[in-house]
Order: sequence, then C-alpha cells, then structure tokens
Amino acid sequence: MEQDMQDFAAEARRFLDAHAAKTPDRTAVTWGEGDDSMAYFSSLPPDEEREFVQRAREWQRIRYENGFGWVTGPVEYGGRGLTPVHDLLYDAVESEYDVADTGVLSVIGLGMIGPTILAHAQPHIKDRWLPAMYRGDAIACQLFSEPGAGSDLAGVATRAVREGDDWVLNGQKVWTSVAQHSQIGLALTRTNPDAPKHRGITAFLVPMDAPGVEVRPLRQMTGGADFNEVFLTDVRIPDDHRLGEVDGGWTVALTTLMNERATVGSEGVGPVAAALSPDHLSALMRATWTWDDRALRARLAELLVDVLATGHLNARALRKLRSGVAPGPEMSVSKLMYGQNLTRAAHFVSDVLGPRIIADTGRWGTYAWTELLLATPALRILGGTEEIMKNILAERVLGLPKEPVTTAAKEVRS
Repeated sequence: MEQDMQDFAAEARRFLDAHAAKTPDRTAVTWGEGDDSMAYFSSLPPDEEREFVQRAREWQRIRYENGFGWVTGPVEYGGRGLTPVHDLLYDAVESEYDVADTGVLSVIGLGMIGPTILAHAQPHIKDRWLPAMYRGDAIACQLFSEPGAGSDLAGVATRAVREGDDWVLNGQKVWTSVAQHSQIGLALTRTNPDAPKHRGITAFLVPMDAPGVEVRPLRQMTGGADFNEVFLTDVRIPDDHRLGEVDGGWTVALTTLMNERATVGSEGVGPVAAALSPDHLSALMRATWTWDDRALRARLAELLVDVLATGHLNARALRKLRSGVAPGPEMSVSKLMYGQNLTRAAHFVSDVLGPRIIADTGRWGTYAWTELLLATPALRILGGTEEIMKNILAERVLGLPKEPVTTAAKEVRS
C-alpha cells in the first residue's frame, strides 16, 4: 500500500510538473507583497467570473484527460477506480502547484451530485452526464432548499405531477450555488402530498436550459452573487431523468448529503489559508503595532491551538482511510471546527484592525479582511448547521439522549 501511494504521488507530480508551476506559500508572509485577498466567496465582476469558470473547466479537462479528473470514479466513466486515500493524496500534491480553482465544478457537482447520479441514475443517464461533468463540460447544482422549508429539507413544496412519460415541475428553490453556470440540477420535489413528508419526495435531474427554468442571482453583502433563486414553471422532465424510485427521493437526498459532509471541513485552502496562518496573523499584529497587547496574543494562541488540533483530527481521519476504515463522527467535529476557526480568526482580526476593517484606507492587508468577516455567518450554515453538527456529536460521540422526534421522523429512522 505504501509503495502504491509513493508511485501514485510520483505520477501526480510528473503530470503537474508538465502542466503547472509551483505555487508560492501563502502562509509565508512578506508584508505588503502579493495578493492580500481574504475572500471566502467570489465577488468578481460578471466578465471576470466567466473567465474564472472557463479556466476551471479547462483545468478539469486536462486533469480528466490525464487520469486525475475522477480518481475514485469507475473506469467506464473515465475514472481511475482508486481509493479515497489516492484522491486525498492527489489533492495534497496539487495544492503545491499554481492551478485554476475548480471549486465551481467540484464542491457541488463533482463532490455531491456526481456520486448521487452514479448511485441512482439509469445507465444511459450516467453515460450522458458523468463523463461530461468530470471532464469539465457540464456543471451541476443542487436544487434542494426552498423559501418555506428552511432547514427542514423534507418540507419541500415544489410539485412534480406525472403526465404520461413526463413529469411537470412547479415551484421555487433558493440559495442555489453556481446555478447561473450549471447545465444540470438535482431537484427534490413533492410527488405525493398525502404521504408522510419524508416518503412523498422524488428526485429529478433538471436540465437548466429547459423551458420554464429561470435563475435569478442573490446579491450577498460581500458584493458577489454566488447564490441564486431558481423558479420552475411548468418544467417538463422525462421520467428517465428521475433518480431512484417514485416517492423514494429521501434516499437519494441522503446520498447527496453524505457526500456533502466530505466536501466541507478542510482548512487552509485558497485565499483564506492565511486567515489561519501563525506567520500571517503575527505579521498583521506587528504591522498594526498590536503585538505587545497581551490579551490579543493570548487569543491568537488559543486560536492557533484549535487550528493545530483540527489538523491532527483531519490527519486521524486520513489514517483511518488508509487502513480501510471509514471516518466516523470526527468529520462532524472537523466541519464544526472549520467554521468556528475561520469565524474566530475574522473576529480576532477585526479587533486587531479596528475601523480599518470597515474603511478602505488602501493599506495592504487591512480592509481586505472585510470579505472574510462578512462571510462568517455562512460558515455556520453551509455543509450542515452548527446545531446539526452538535446534535451528531452529542448523540454519537458523547452518548447523550436523542432529541424528541416527530412521528414522521421516527418512520424514516425505522
């Protein structure tokens, strides 16, 4: 196993050396030099965002054509058929290179929708969409959340009514990431309003260019528009685009959500890597003449200890994968700590900077932090809310009694 990993890492480095340059270490700081962006969400103008997405597609295509586009995927769909450990190893090697950010494809589409299509779609639908997605030709979005459902995913009200070999969808989805760039969406719909809510749901793949699909961007306070609301008006979907059984969409949704947990919780990626870097944070304090503030230094030490602990937790999960054991509830701890660590870092920096975090003085490394600060509320929600994560830990790790559940929830658990 160890030799196999070494050979795979060497192969990945040969590929990356041929197609990319090594990236500078963002956590090593020369104050005032380089990009000081601290954006968690995109805030690019539309033209630049389209170029960003195109670069992501092109890099994903290069990966795919060289055997690294879907490391764990079945060979018949262009994958390598390797283990999740190989996938993690490739990500670790690639992080050393200056390549396009493919999050617009990978976080939702390749990380969640792709595995769901693989598990529940008909063979010809897999043939149509899986190679296209992992080659970068198609982007997928998740049409789950609705204005009236909140965190109650089983409370979806979007209706799907059967008409011959088709289904007609009507409803509204909200907080849909990358819908403006997507070619396909995975939608949960209500097909049996008389059944218990978890048992009356059906999942469909919705072509985003189908008549009746309207995407409207939602402007964030960070300035970008990563999220959208999607209106479905008499959208006609062939029955072969159904995933799973009629009224069996909750099982499909659980497949997606299980994969969602694996996509959130990895610290130190992208521009926000510096937010958790001891070098960067200490350099900020020195540049703002706050290094001698003992209270701030104590808070910085506490934050960095938690970051270190989270890193060890992720390393433990990796060791489990290497030994063939699926990670347990520690991934919920990792996700919880990821959001909390970044939030604490943003709040710590706001105390270090004071008014400079809300007034753009043009000084390097100061106002740039406002984008991360404004993004922190989302960090407590995406990928599973803090409350959900804490319930998982309370019940599965600490052995505390389960919260009271409704009759419908009892039926699903049984």
